[in-house]
Amino acid sequence: MNILENEEIEIQNEYIKKLKEIINGQKYYILTMGCTLNENDSEKISGMLEEIGYQKVEEMQEANLIVFNTCCIRENAEDKMYGKLGEAKKVKEKNNAIIALCGCMMQQKHIIEKLNKSYPFVDIIFGTHTLHKLPEDLYKLIITKNKVRDVIDIDGEIYEGIPIKRTSNKKALVTIMYGCNNFCTYCIVPYVRGRERSRKAEDILNEIEGLAKEGYKEITLLGQNVNSYKGSGYKEIYNFADLLRAVNEIDGIEIINFISPHPKDFTDDVIDVIKDCKKISRILHLPLQSGSSKILKLMNRKYTKEQFINLAKKIKQKVPDVVFSTDIIVGFPGETEEDFEDTLDVIRTVNFEQVFMFIYSKRVGTPAAKMENQIDEKIKHERFERLKELVEKQLEENNKKYIGTTQDILVEGVSKNNKNTLTGRTKTNKIVVLDADNSYIGKIVKVKIVSEHMWYLKGEMV
Repeated sequence: MNILENEEIEIQNEYIKKLKEIINGQKYYILTMGCTLNENDSEKISGMLEEIGYQKVEEMQEANLIVFNTCCIRENAEDKMYGKLGEAKKVKEKNNAIIALCGCMMQQKHIIEKLNKSYPFVDIIFGTHTLHKLPEDLYKLIITKNKVRDVIDIDGEIYEGIPIKRTSNKKALVTIMYGCNNFCTYCIVPYVRGRERSRKAEDILNEIEGLAKEGYKEITLLGQNVNSYKGSGYKEIYNFADLLRAVNEIDGIEIINFISPHPKDFTDDVIDVIKDCKKISRILHLPLQSGSSKILKLMNRKYTKEQFINLAKKIKQKVPDVVFSTDIIVGFPGETEEDFEDTLDVIRTVNFEQVFMFIYSKRVGTPAAKMENQIDEKIKHERFERLKELVEKQLEENNKKYIGTTQDILVEGVSKNNKNTLTGRTKTNKIVVLDADNSYIGKIVKVKIVSEHMWYLKGEMV
């Protein structure tokens, strides 16, 4: 951390001290929308608020401070926020609650204009680059009674030392880089998260070593394009492959995940690390988006259908026990029936273990929003259902392969659906339900898979 960044964190620590004298047992509620990067940001927001003295509640109606951490990747996330603001207004009137909005949506000027005009009861708006300034923003609001708008358009700095309150004591999210340089035509992320900035390797390793000492078993390395990470040479870490090898050497960490990589940056050295390092998860996320080379070019994805399939084959040849997950966008502008059939063809060929499916929606400010040949909503939904049918058929077949096998499972906790059972995940991210007592929570155990049930596997302790 450079001198200016250190000074900025010290300034925020002073505001935390001032707020401690004001906030006495008040309660906060936080709603996170969007990706794992947003989840990690929310952990930092929670860390700052609990350092101040706020206590977290699970029901918005109990809160004195309401925080919505927003996402603008898809239209339904925006709709969700506006719907939730109606609820928040009622709580504000009842509890005199403070309403704070942050996240990617707040980096868009048209959103800020709409909020100022139609939702004037929102007290604090801060962006992705000013998250660390929440204590200062909160203090200014409380003291001056004036609404706070703290959003900057320039790329933010990387601030270390922000308090963090993690949602799990077994699994941790660790951001290794921020921003994106790819400018896929459908995506707003480079405009709201800024250009790529990598954290220093020493800061990343120190964080993970600290997590290991606290008893964490599993970590997930995060970035908009995680495999374009750039190191400065600390411990000879210059790229993502070097960082993975270094993380693999940390005692106590048993499972290493990373999301999201870009297929164009999935280099041979990264594949070799996955082959050599058994701690690395055996499910790899390879976001396809479309199986049509024509559509991929319109998306500015920088690879073809054939290149993607060849990459998957090369990885599978070097790491035979690996499986893949992917993202698919249905109904991108100009997508013909032939283009969609290309997508189905890749799904059949690669045989993904998990597929995250999305119907294309326009994002204001992206090139795709201005493209001609926007697809009719009825056609989008019809194609989505056909994709869903194929994916579920493959999922059922893939699940059968696990029956009779013995898997190493990190037991995460009590099942949400049955309090008498525990749940965990395989190294390929399959949910496993098993009968065991709570003393096994947080431990890695051997489990024999006895049956499959579409969205989960049933296991027995070995």
